[in-house]
Amino acid sequence: MIGVRAPGRREAAKQDEAWLRGRAATARRPLAIAIGAGAVGGLLLIAQAWCLAQIVDRVTIRGEDLSGLWPWLLALLGLFLLRAVAVGGVEVASSAAAARVKRALRAALFERIAALGPVWMQGQRSGEVANTLVDGVEEIEKYYASYLPQMALTVFIPLAILIAVFPADWVSGLIFAVTAPLIPVFMIIIGKGAESLNQRQWQRLARMSAHFFDVIEGLTTLKLFNASRREADVIARMSDAYRQSTMSVLRVAFLSSLVLEFFATLSIALAAVYIGFRLYYHQMDFLPGFFALLLAPEFYRPLRDMGAQYHARMDAIAAAEGLIGCFTAPLPKAPRALRQLPGGVVRRIEFDNVSFRHGGDGDGVSGISFSLARGECVALMGASGAGKTTVGQLLLRFLTPASGLIRINGEDLRLLDEADWMRRVAWMPQSPTLFYGSVIDNIRLGAPEASFAEVEAAAEAAQAADFIARLPQGYETQLGDAGQGLSGGEIQRIALARLFLKRAEVMVLDEATAALDRATARRVLQSVARATAESAVLFIAHDLDAARMADRILVVEHGRVVESGSHAALVASGGLYAGMAALNREEAV
Repeated sequence: MIGVRAPGRREAAKQDEAWLRGRAATARRPLAIAIGAGAVGGLLLIAQAWCLAQIVDRVTIRGEDLSGLWPWLLALLGLFLLRAVAVGGVEVASSAAAARVKRALRAALFERIAALGPVWMQGQRSGEVANTLVDGVEEIEKYYASYLPQMALTVFIPLAILIAVFPADWVSGLIFAVTAPLIPVFMIIIGKGAESLNQRQWQRLARMSAHFFDVIEGLTTLKLFNASRREADVIARMSDAYRQSTMSVLRVAFLSSLVLEFFATLSIALAAVYIGFRLYYHQMDFLPGFFALLLAPEFYRPLRDMGAQYHARMDAIAAAEGLIGCFTAPLPKAPRALRQLPGGVVRRIEFDNVSFRHGGDGDGVSGISFSLARGECVALMGASGAGKTTVGQLLLRFLTPASGLIRINGEDLRLLDEADWMRRVAWMPQSPTLFYGSVIDNIRLGAPEASFAEVEAAAEAAQAADFIARLPQGYETQLGDAGQGLSGGEIQRIALARLFLKRAEVMVLDEATAALDRATARRVLQSVARATAESAVLFIAHDLDAARMADRILVVEHGRVVESGSHAALVASGGLYAGMAALNREEAV
């Protein structure tokens, strides 16, 4: 879902690679060091071959004694050591470049997803997003660590060898120059087929990861409905399809390697045969012939290495699709001129004829108008789907009004600095999320510097202190993903403690007491009432106890506010709220 390809697979691949090259700017220096070290290593290789050719020529052809060759031997040893340093420098610098790009990319992705907001995330598959953020970023590592440096060295090293070989033996140099283009040509021909297969392979992996993630998250539900075996069979079929597609990619990859090795070996053999015959017929001296022969395998080695790293390029392009999908997803529209909140603290919130539709024509709100002051609690009541949660998300800036204004102290909410606004608000969703970690870390999420005494006070206010004390390690008890190990009501109370600890100026509570028993819910509502003295509270609920606690009740129907007033006044009016109250009394009986 997060990656959408442009029409035309080849054109899309070019765009993806252009995007990958653009990310290399964050690691320009280590990449330059890696390429420079590789180039120096190539020059040292030529010097090493010349020293070795000189030594062999002086011993075997000229009959010189080894005692007179110590300068050449020492020079050869020094070249060995320098080449080892250069090769190590390439590895270190290229790894540093890849690590720098990955860090920058993950940070940028996290910021982008945070900017897209939870509403965008609701339309994505969690497994696919996780696969993109983890495996997708890892797959591009070799592109920067191996492919980009090797591409530059593939141009430089063979050219340097040609310059060194032509003065010594122009025939060998001509053979090198004529046969060298055959390797990249066939590499491109075969690589195009492998690239298409590899892109489909990555899409299969993303879908399989997303499906497997969904199955793991819903394992309890699958067991209850006796559907776990059926899903296991689905995953088995997906895994087998992935295995078969992997083998298809490997077949093409091995064919590509075979072709590269064949042409490289054939070219080296051709040069060796020409040199051998010319030496046999005394048409050239031994020294230049042996020097050219030593450099023949090294001339084709960068081209062969380039063929091996070409697969890293294909993997990176396939993985880049999902990454680019995150970066190209449209951000919520917001004015550029951002400013701090006037007045220092939130004193008054006004919804002025605010409208919003999900997906352009779906459910939402229309013409909502009301006010909420500091020290006041307003309850939103209404049937499911009436638009109550949408109002809360608009206030939290997860959504942007299609028309109308939300004013904070008289200032358009869209003009306020988002980071500053997020520090002032707290949200209690219908299904709160607890993260893997200790209980105290989850409570301190919005106030990491809070003292233990403050954490305990927040837990007391949320009616969570008693059950936390009964946990094996108390506040240090480790929780599983999404609060595994706790009941729904316990998760909700820890989330409430997190909300109380933040002491936000604006609190939005969406069905905050839905999973609590009536006695606990009433004590929590008393804590909310105490918090109202310093905050503006928007309480979204079906619970009439919450409505009675509020200073004012807004009844929402089909995205519009149809009633407004206190509990007693609305019951006396005989309208929609009175019907809800009567139904609630019947259910209680």
